[in-house]
Amino acid sequence: MHQRPTPPTVTTGRRRMARKALLAASALGVVTALMAPVRAGAAPAPAAPTAATPLAANGQLSVCGRQLCNASGQAVALNGMSTHGTQWYAQCVTGGSLDALAQDWRSDVLRVSTYVQEGGYETDPAGFTARAQKFIDAAHARGMYAVIDWHMLTPGDPNANLARAKTFFTAMAKKYKNHPGVLYEIANEPSGVSWSAIKSYAEQIIPVIRAEDPDAVVLVGTRAWSSFGVSEGSNESEVVNNPVNASNIMYTFHFYAASHREEYLKTLDRASDRLPVFVTEFGTQNYAGEGANDFTMSQRYLDLMKRKKISWTNWNYSDDHRSGAVFKTGTCNGSTWAGTGVLKEAGVWIRDRIRQ
Repeated sequence: MHQRPTPPTVTTGRRRMARKALLAASALGVVTALMAPVRAGAAPAPAAPTAATPLAANGQLSVCGRQLCNASGQAVALNGMSTHGTQWYAQCVTGGSLDALAQDWRSDVLRVSTYVQEGGYETDPAGFTARAQKFIDAAHARGMYAVIDWHMLTPGDPNANLARAKTFFTAMAKKYKNHPGVLYEIANEPSGVSWSAIKSYAEQIIPVIRAEDPDAVVLVGTRAWSSFGVSEGSNESEVVNNPVNASNIMYTFHFYAASHREEYLKTLDRASDRLPVFVTEFGTQNYAGEGANDFTMSQRYLDLMKRKKISWTNWNYSDDHRSGAVFKTGTCNGSTWAGTGVLKEAGVWIRDRIRQ
Protein backbone atom coordinates (compact mmCIF):
# COMPACT_ATOMS: atom_id res chain seq x y z
CA MET A 1 0.00 0.00 0.00
CA HIS A 2 3.05 2.20 0.19
CA GLN A 3 6.21 2.48 -1.86
CA ARG A 4 9.48 0.84 -0.86
CA PRO A 5 13.12 1.91 -1.12
CA THR A 6 15.05 0.72 -4.13
CA PRO A 7 18.00 0.35 -2.24
CA PRO A 8 10.04 -34.89 20.52
CA THR A 9 6.20 -34.00 20.04
CA VAL A 10 4.76 -31.97 22.94
CA THR A 11 1.09 -31.92 23.88
CA THR A 12 -0.86 -28.65 23.84
CA GLY A 13 -1.27 -28.79 27.62
CA ARG A 14 2.47 -29.17 28.14
CA ARG A 15 3.11 -26.33 25.70
CA ARG A 16 0.90 -24.05 27.77
CA MET A 17 2.71 -25.10 30.93
CA ALA A 18 6.05 -24.37 29.27
CA ARG A 19 4.84 -20.93 28.22
CA LYS A 20 3.64 -20.18 31.76
CA ALA A 21 6.96 -21.34 33.17
CA LEU A 22 8.79 -19.02 30.77
CA LEU A 23 6.65 -16.09 31.88
CA ALA A 24 7.33 -16.87 35.52
CA ALA A 25 11.03 -16.92 34.73
CA SER A 26 10.67 -13.55 33.00
CA ALA A 27 9.04 -12.03 36.04
CA LEU A 28 11.92 -13.29 38.20
CA GLY A 29 14.52 -11.88 35.86
CA VAL A 30 15.71 -15.25 34.51
CA VAL A 31 15.25 -14.60 30.79
CA THR A 32 18.58 -13.48 29.39
CA ALA A 33 18.37 -14.17 25.65
CA LEU A 34 19.23 -10.68 24.50
CA MET A 35 20.07 -9.47 21.04
CA ALA A 36 23.73 -9.02 20.17
CA PRO A 37 24.39 -5.46 18.93
CA VAL A 38 23.86 -5.06 15.21
CA ARG A 39 26.80 -2.72 14.94
CA ALA A 40 29.69 -1.48 17.02
CA GLY A 41 28.69 1.08 19.61
CA ALA A 42 25.14 -0.21 20.08
CA ALA A 43 23.73 0.19 23.57
CA PRO A 44 24.20 -2.76 25.92
CA ALA A 45 21.32 -5.16 26.44
CA PRO A 46 19.01 -4.33 29.36
CA ALA A 47 18.13 -6.39 32.38
CA ALA A 48 15.62 -9.19 31.83
CA PRO A 49 11.94 -8.18 31.76
CA THR A 50 9.96 -7.86 34.96
CA ALA A 51 6.31 -8.45 35.75
CA ALA A 52 5.61 -4.85 34.71
CA THR A 53 6.32 -5.58 31.05
CA PRO A 54 3.45 -6.25 28.63
CA LEU A 55 4.63 -9.80 27.97
CA ALA A 56 5.05 -10.79 31.61
CA ALA A 57 1.80 -9.10 32.63
CA ASN A 58 -0.42 -10.58 29.90
CA GLY A 59 1.13 -13.92 28.99
CA GLN A 60 -0.24 -16.14 26.24
CA LEU A 61 -2.65 -14.26 23.99
CA SER A 62 -5.70 -15.76 22.31
CA VAL A 63 -8.75 -14.66 20.37
CA CYS A 64 -11.90 -14.62 22.47
CA GLY A 65 -14.93 -13.62 20.45
CA ARG A 66 -13.85 -10.59 18.43
CA GLN A 67 -11.13 -9.51 20.87
CA LEU A 68 -7.50 -10.23 21.51
CA CYS A 69 -7.36 -11.49 25.09
CA ASN A 70 -4.62 -12.14 27.62
CA ALA A 71 -3.99 -15.30 29.64
CA SER A 72 -6.67 -14.23 32.13
CA GLY A 73 -9.29 -13.84 29.39
CA GLN A 74 -9.30 -10.03 29.55
CA ALA A 75 -9.47 -8.05 26.31
CA VAL A 76 -6.22 -6.26 25.53
CA ALA A 77 -5.00 -3.94 22.80
CA LEU A 78 -1.32 -3.96 21.87
CA ASN A 79 0.20 -0.71 20.59
CA GLY A 80 3.62 -0.50 19.00
CA MET A 81 5.78 -0.15 15.93
CA SER A 82 6.71 -2.06 12.81
CA THR A 83 10.26 -2.27 11.55
CA HIS A 84 10.96 -1.28 7.98
CA GLY A 85 12.24 -4.03 5.70
CA THR A 86 15.11 -5.72 7.48
CA GLN A 87 17.06 -6.02 4.23
CA TRP A 88 17.33 -2.21 4.21
CA TYR A 89 17.11 -1.00 7.80
CA ALA A 90 18.55 -3.65 10.10
CA GLN A 91 20.81 -0.91 11.46
CA CYS A 92 17.71 0.71 13.00
CA VAL A 93 16.95 -2.38 15.11
CA THR A 94 19.63 -2.34 17.80
CA GLY A 95 19.90 -2.87 21.52
CA GLY A 96 19.67 0.89 21.99
CA SER A 97 16.72 1.46 19.67
CA LEU A 98 14.74 -1.38 21.23
CA ASP A 99 15.56 -0.13 24.73
CA ALA A 100 14.02 3.18 23.66
CA LEU A 101 10.98 1.51 22.13
CA ALA A 102 10.28 -0.61 25.20
CA GLN A 103 11.23 1.85 27.94
CA ASP A 104 10.88 5.39 26.56
CA TRP A 105 8.03 4.74 24.12
CA ARG A 106 6.45 2.07 26.40
CA SER A 107 5.59 -0.09 23.41
CA ASP A 108 3.80 -3.42 23.82
CA VAL A 109 4.79 -4.97 20.52
CA LEU A 110 7.34 -4.95 17.69
CA ARG A 111 6.33 -6.09 14.22
CA VAL A 112 9.35 -7.62 12.48
CA SER A 113 8.94 -7.23 8.72
CA THR A 114 10.70 -9.84 6.62
CA TYR A 115 10.17 -8.98 2.96
CA VAL A 116 9.93 -11.97 0.66
CA GLN A 117 11.02 -10.27 -2.56
CA GLU A 118 12.58 -6.80 -2.99
CA GLY A 119 16.00 -8.13 -1.95
CA GLY A 120 14.62 -9.96 1.06
CA TYR A 121 14.01 -13.56 2.14
CA GLU A 122 14.21 -15.19 -1.29
CA THR A 123 17.82 -14.04 -1.68
CA ASP A 124 19.00 -15.72 1.55
CA PRO A 125 16.31 -17.74 3.36
CA ALA A 126 18.55 -18.92 6.21
CA GLY A 127 20.06 -15.49 6.74
CA PHE A 128 16.76 -13.62 6.84
CA THR A 129 15.20 -16.25 9.10
CA ALA A 130 18.08 -15.84 11.55
CA ARG A 131 17.84 -12.05 11.36
CA ALA A 132 14.12 -12.08 12.11
CA GLN A 133 14.67 -14.44 15.03
CA LYS A 134 17.37 -12.17 16.46
CA PHE A 135 15.01 -9.20 16.42
CA ILE A 136 12.11 -11.24 17.83
CA ASP A 137 14.33 -12.51 20.65
CA ALA A 138 15.42 -8.94 21.37
CA ALA A 139 11.79 -7.78 21.61
CA HIS A 140 11.01 -10.64 23.98
CA ALA A 141 14.03 -9.85 26.11
CA ARG A 142 12.63 -6.36 26.62
CA GLY A 143 9.17 -7.61 27.52
CA MET A 144 7.47 -6.86 24.20
CA TYR A 145 5.41 -9.14 22.00
CA ALA A 146 6.57 -9.73 18.42
CA VAL A 147 4.53 -9.98 15.24
CA ILE A 148 6.31 -12.23 12.74
CA ASP A 149 5.44 -10.43 9.51
CA TRP A 150 5.78 -12.38 6.24
CA HIS A 151 5.96 -9.20 4.22
CA MET A 152 4.79 -10.37 0.82
CA LEU A 153 4.10 -7.35 -1.35
CA THR A 154 4.99 -8.03 -4.99
CA PRO A 155 3.61 -10.31 -6.36
CA GLY A 156 0.33 -9.67 -4.60
CA ASP A 157 -0.84 -13.28 -4.64
CA PRO A 158 0.48 -14.99 -1.49
CA ASN A 159 0.20 -18.37 -3.21
CA ALA A 160 3.17 -17.35 -5.39
CA ASN A 161 5.34 -17.82 -2.29
CA LEU A 162 3.49 -20.74 -0.73
CA ALA A 163 6.51 -23.07 -0.57
CA ARG A 164 8.74 -20.35 0.86
CA ALA A 165 6.08 -19.44 3.43
CA LYS A 166 5.80 -23.05 4.57
CA THR A 167 9.57 -23.23 5.07
CA PHE A 168 9.71 -19.89 6.91
CA PHE A 169 6.78 -20.52 9.22
CA THR A 170 7.89 -24.07 9.99
CA ALA A 171 11.22 -22.67 11.21
CA MET A 172 9.53 -19.91 13.19
CA ALA A 173 6.92 -22.15 14.80
CA LYS A 174 9.52 -24.72 15.79
CA LYS A 175 11.59 -22.05 17.52
CA TYR A 176 8.72 -20.24 19.28
CA LYS A 177 6.31 -23.12 19.96
CA ASN A 178 6.80 -22.81 23.72
CA HIS A 179 6.97 -19.01 23.84
CA PRO A 180 3.89 -16.87 24.56
CA GLY A 181 5.26 -13.76 22.87
CA VAL A 182 4.63 -14.28 19.15
CA LEU A 183 1.84 -13.66 16.68
CA TYR A 184 2.19 -14.95 13.11
CA GLU A 185 1.20 -12.56 10.29
CA ILE A 186 1.09 -14.86 7.29
CA ALA A 187 0.53 -12.42 4.39
CA ASN A 188 1.23 -8.71 4.61
CA GLU A 189 -0.80 -7.09 1.81
CA PRO A 190 -2.43 -9.37 -0.76
CA SER A 191 -3.45 -7.48 -3.89
CA GLY A 192 -4.84 -8.26 -7.32
CA VAL A 193 -6.11 -11.60 -6.09
CA SER A 194 -9.48 -12.92 -4.94
CA TRP A 195 -10.45 -13.45 -1.32
CA SER A 196 -11.01 -17.12 -2.08
CA ALA A 197 -7.36 -17.44 -3.17
CA ILE A 198 -6.17 -15.68 0.00
CA LYS A 199 -8.41 -17.91 2.11
CA SER A 200 -6.99 -21.01 0.39
CA TYR A 201 -3.47 -19.84 1.14
CA ALA A 202 -4.33 -19.22 4.79
CA GLU A 203 -5.89 -22.65 5.14
CA GLN A 204 -2.65 -24.21 3.89
CA ILE A 205 -0.27 -22.12 6.03
CA ILE A 206 -2.15 -22.14 9.33
CA PRO A 207 -1.88 -25.97 9.71
CA VAL A 208 1.89 -25.68 9.16
CA ILE A 209 2.09 -23.29 12.13
CA ARG A 210 -0.41 -25.25 14.23
CA ALA A 211 1.56 -28.48 13.77
CA GLU A 212 4.34 -26.92 15.83
CA ASP A 213 2.64 -24.11 17.74
CA PRO A 214 -1.05 -24.85 18.37
CA ASP A 215 -1.68 -21.93 20.73
CA ALA A 216 -0.39 -18.76 19.06
CA VAL A 217 -2.61 -16.20 17.34
CA VAL A 218 -2.39 -16.12 13.53
CA LEU A 219 -3.05 -12.88 11.60
CA VAL A 220 -4.57 -13.25 8.13
CA GLY A 221 -4.12 -10.58 5.46
CA THR A 222 -7.22 -9.36 3.64
CA ARG A 223 -7.81 -8.45 0.01
CA ALA A 224 -6.61 -5.25 -1.66
CA TRP A 225 -3.56 -4.40 0.46
CA SER A 226 -5.27 -5.58 3.65
CA SER A 227 -8.19 -3.18 3.27
CA PHE A 228 -10.95 -5.83 3.46
CA GLY A 229 -11.21 -5.34 -0.30
CA VAL A 230 -12.10 -1.64 -0.25
CA SER A 231 -9.15 -0.59 -2.39
CA GLU A 232 -10.37 -2.94 -5.12
CA GLY A 233 -14.07 -2.10 -4.89
CA SER A 234 -15.23 -4.66 -2.35
CA ASN A 235 -15.81 -4.68 1.42
CA GLU A 236 -15.64 -6.85 4.51
CA SER A 237 -18.73 -8.88 3.60
CA GLU A 238 -16.63 -11.30 1.53
CA VAL A 239 -14.72 -12.28 4.69
CA VAL A 240 -17.77 -12.22 6.96
CA ASN A 241 -19.63 -14.54 4.58
CA ASN A 242 -16.66 -16.81 3.86
CA PRO A 243 -14.28 -16.79 6.85
CA VAL A 244 -11.07 -18.78 7.06
CA ASN A 245 -11.70 -22.26 8.44
CA ALA A 246 -9.48 -21.94 11.51
CA SER A 247 -9.72 -20.83 15.11
CA ASN A 248 -7.65 -18.34 17.11
CA ILE A 249 -7.12 -16.05 14.12
CA MET A 250 -7.55 -12.36 13.43
CA TYR A 251 -7.84 -10.45 10.16
CA THR A 252 -5.56 -7.54 9.31
CA PHE A 253 -6.50 -4.06 8.18
CA HIS A 254 -4.09 -1.37 6.94
CA PHE A 255 -4.71 2.33 6.40
CA TYR A 256 -2.83 5.53 5.60
CA ALA A 257 -4.84 8.39 7.00
CA ALA A 258 -4.09 11.07 4.38
CA SER A 259 -5.31 8.73 1.60
CA HIS A 260 -7.84 6.45 3.27
CA ARG A 261 -10.80 8.48 4.39
CA GLU A 262 -14.39 7.89 5.48
CA GLU A 263 -15.04 4.71 3.50
CA TYR A 264 -12.04 3.00 5.06
CA LEU A 265 -12.79 4.21 8.57
CA LYS A 266 -16.37 2.97 8.29
CA THR A 267 -15.12 -0.36 6.95
CA LEU A 268 -12.85 -0.82 9.94
CA ASP A 269 -15.75 0.01 12.25
CA ARG A 270 -18.16 -2.41 10.56
CA ALA A 271 -15.63 -5.20 10.14
CA SER A 272 -14.56 -5.08 13.78
CA ASP A 273 -18.22 -5.50 14.79
CA ARG A 274 -18.24 -8.87 13.02
CA LEU A 275 -14.63 -10.08 12.97
CA PRO A 276 -11.51 -10.02 15.16
CA VAL A 277 -9.25 -7.35 13.61
CA PHE A 278 -5.62 -6.35 14.17
CA VAL A 279 -4.30 -3.20 12.41
CA THR A 280 -0.77 -4.40 11.72
CA GLU A 281 0.17 -1.35 9.66
CA PHE A 282 -0.90 2.27 9.36
CA GLY A 283 0.54 5.68 8.74
CA THR A 284 -0.44 9.30 9.26
CA GLN A 285 0.58 10.17 5.67
CA ASN A 286 -0.55 9.05 2.22
CA TYR A 287 -0.58 5.44 1.03
CA ALA A 288 3.09 5.72 0.04
CA GLY A 289 4.05 6.56 3.63
CA GLU A 290 5.10 10.04 2.58
CA GLY A 291 3.81 13.57 2.24
CA ALA A 292 2.05 15.68 4.84
CA ASN A 293 0.72 14.13 8.02
CA ASP A 294 -3.02 14.14 8.62
CA PHE A 295 -3.12 13.89 12.37
CA THR A 296 -6.80 14.80 12.57
CA MET A 297 -7.89 11.81 10.49
CA SER A 298 -5.30 9.62 12.18
CA GLN A 299 -6.73 10.49 15.58
CA ARG A 300 -10.20 9.48 14.43
CA TYR A 301 -8.83 6.04 13.59
CA LEU A 302 -6.98 5.81 16.90
CA ASP A 303 -10.07 6.85 18.85
CA LEU A 304 -12.06 4.10 17.13
CA MET A 305 -9.37 1.51 17.78
CA LYS A 306 -9.05 2.53 21.43
CA ARG A 307 -12.82 2.35 21.95
CA LYS A 308 -13.02 -1.11 20.36
CA LYS A 309 -9.72 -2.41 21.80
CA ILE A 310 -8.15 -2.97 18.37
CA SER A 311 -4.40 -3.59 18.46
CA TRP A 312 -2.09 -1.69 16.11
CA THR A 313 1.48 -1.23 14.92
CA ASN A 314 2.60 1.92 13.13
CA TRP A 315 4.76 2.00 9.99
CA ASN A 316 7.72 2.44 10.58
CA TYR A 317 10.62 2.35 13.06
CA SER A 318 13.43 3.55 10.80
CA ASP A 319 15.18 6.67 9.50
CA ASP A 320 14.04 6.32 5.90
CA HIS A 321 13.74 9.71 4.21
CA ARG A 322 9.95 9.47 3.93
CA SER A 323 7.77 11.27 6.46
CA GLY A 324 6.34 7.96 7.67
CA ALA A 325 9.68 6.83 9.13
CA VAL A 326 9.75 8.04 12.73
CA PHE A 327 13.45 8.89 13.02
CA LYS A 328 15.22 11.79 11.38
CA THR A 329 17.47 10.68 8.53
CA GLY A 330 20.85 9.57 9.85
CA THR A 331 19.62 8.66 13.34
CA CYS A 332 20.33 4.96 12.78
CA ASN A 333 24.01 5.76 12.25
CA GLY A 334 24.22 7.26 15.72
CA SER A 335 23.66 6.11 19.29
CA THR A 336 20.82 8.35 20.54
CA TRP A 337 17.31 6.88 20.35
CA ALA A 338 15.20 8.10 23.27
CA GLY A 339 13.30 11.37 23.54
CA THR A 340 11.85 13.52 20.79
CA GLY A 341 14.98 15.24 19.47
CA VAL A 342 15.75 12.40 17.05
CA LEU A 343 12.17 12.12 15.78
CA LYS A 344 10.32 13.52 12.79
CA GLU A 345 6.90 15.08 13.28
CA ALA A 346 5.13 11.73 12.83
CA GLY A 347 7.51 10.10 15.29
CA VAL A 348 6.78 12.66 18.00
CA TRP A 349 3.04 12.17 17.47
CA ILE A 350 3.01 8.38 17.45
CA ARG A 351 5.41 8.08 20.39
CA ASP A 352 3.03 10.21 22.42
CA ARG A 353 0.06 7.98 21.45
CA ILE A 354 1.93 4.80 22.41
CA ARG A 355 2.97 6.33 25.74
CA GLN A 356 -0.67 7.17 26.45
